Amino acid sequence: MLKGIDPLLSPELLATLRAMGHGDEIAIVDGNYPALEHGRRLVRLDGHHLVPVLNAVLSVMPIDDFVPEAIFRSTVGGKPEQIDPVHEEIIACCARHEPKIAVTPLIGADFYNRVKAAHTIVQTGEPRLYANVILRKGVIYP
Repeated sequence: MLKGIDPLLSPELLATLRAMGHGDEIAIVDGNYPALEHGRRLVRLDGHHLVPVLNAVLSVMPIDDFVPEAIFRSTVGGKPEQIDPVHEEIIACCARHEPKIAVTPLIGADFYNRVKAAHTIVQTGEPRLYANVILRKGVIYP
């Protein structure tokens, strides 16, 4: 345990976040996502819901502000305008940490391809469908 560090940030996840560089992406996915198949690196956080894990990651990781889009979410049935309750929670969590950065919906294959290219996938035990988000790491300014 560490002071000021969310206990959801396991040693493996903390090391991964620290090792990532500017522009690297991390995907946080639900329990149904084919993470082992899609991931170059996989960190498992079974038994934890997605939004608390997202909140923990955003508490320590800066989001890229050099690009127009740096936070992405999956969509339901190829309908980017459809926002399920879990998407509302994702958007609200991201807004608390990064109020100037919008959450961009990505449809099906576009989302999957971006996850496959991600530095790491964090698989949660989230039971809700389409509860997936991608974060692009930014920098800490001097």
